[in-house]
Amino acid sequence: MAGATTETEDINIIREVIDHGPVVPTQILVVVIALLLNMLDGFDVTAMAFTAHSIGEQLGISPDQLGIVFSVALAGMMIGAMFIAPISDVIGRRNMILICVTAIGTSMYVTGYAVSLWQLVVLRLITGLGVGGMLASLAAITAEYTPEKYRSLAVVSVTAGYPLGAMLGGFIAAPLIPAFGWESVFFAGGAATLAMVIAVYFLMPESLQYLATKQPANALHNFNAVLKRLGRTPIAALPAIDPRKHGDKANVLSLLTEARRGKTINLWLTFFFCFICLYFLMSWIPKLVVNAGLSETQGVYAAVAFNGGAVVGIVCLGYMATRIGLSALIGTFLSTSALGMIIFAFADGVDNLILYLLVIGFLLQGGFTGLYAVAAKIYPTELRSTGVGWAIGLGRFGAVVGPYIGGIMIASDVSMEINFVVFAVPLFIAGCLAYRLRVR
Repeated sequence: MAGATTETEDINIIREVIDHGPVVPTQILVVVIALLLNMLDGFDVTAMAFTAHSIGEQLGISPDQLGIVFSVALAGMMIGAMFIAPISDVIGRRNMILICVTAIGTSMYVTGYAVSLWQLVVLRLITGLGVGGMLASLAAITAEYTPEKYRSLAVVSVTAGYPLGAMLGGFIAAPLIPAFGWESVFFAGGAATLAMVIAVYFLMPESLQYLATKQPANALHNFNAVLKRLGRTPIAALPAIDPRKHGDKANVLSLLTEARRGKTINLWLTFFFCFICLYFLMSWIPKLVVNAGLSETQGVYAAVAFNGGAVVGIVCLGYMATRIGLSALIGTFLSTSALGMIIFAFADGVDNLILYLLVIGFLLQGGFTGLYAVAAKIYPTELRSTGVGWAIGLGRFGAVVGPYIGGIMIASDVSMEINFVVFAVPLFIAGCLAYRLRVR
């Protein structure tokens, strides 16, 4: 491999190492670190939900004011995905992950010292910005270090860390809060996240594709260092960059060129309609369960069932995607989930609530997470974080719309069953749009 000096030859080296070479520990390490970071993101984002009651009582903050804190975190995730994530296409995946993990861990830990509403708002905004900015980079670097055959499985498995972290977070927060107060939840999450800064710095390599196409300072040295970790022979020189192939700037206009416009808009809409239903359920399942006459404890377990089903569904979709077209599989998962919500409503499924939510979570979040893998496959390396970030960011408008409409309906005493029928509609639309993406 020494002496590779043309772009074609260099790309062949990357393909040989990643797609056709044996999977080595460094590649597995990238996936494991990305999974752990996604789990911490799930915990960090949902920590406020676990502690809201205690925070409200201790700091004298009303529920409507706490609603502002929730909204600010979601807004931060949206802004981070749209405007911070694309920067990783300029500075590199690893650098962006380091910056975001540091910001998330610090803001989480300091939140444990918050004594007022405005402090909570500012700190949760920073946490949301960091999570939104990092998610796209995690999907991108996972895709870039995984062989083509297993790429979809790796990306969706890593993204499964988010609901897994949210689910496990409930079990962690439950004993911590009565024993050590609500602050302990944020101290634990912040400390664990900051510990991952060390892991990323010493163990996670930069993307080979990024180094080859962007060629930042010391690119050749870093490229060869990664090759050495992968057990490959160093190269003598990086290729001259062909502006016709790598001239795209990492901005939203590059996603809307004539060749990409159709799939980009289709992807945005699919994320948007998915987010409407997903965040409606994530936000209101406990409240809907209580309103249906069940206990608060049953409401908590209902939310755990929804996220637990999600973890299994995400892994199953990733495994099936190695054999079945990815977008067709996602479309089937989402459409079937919408049908499951309607069946639940008309079958008066409250008696089997946990089972229904397991199945709905399995299908809905499994299909939704597959969209991350689709986004990572649609765009080339130089636009990958930008493409994934904008898809997630614009889609999060749905995360605002869904809970808001759900809140209005719940305040109007609309039953859980009717809510499920109404929100099955955008989910079915998302399923139909997913079929049109045509990504394997």
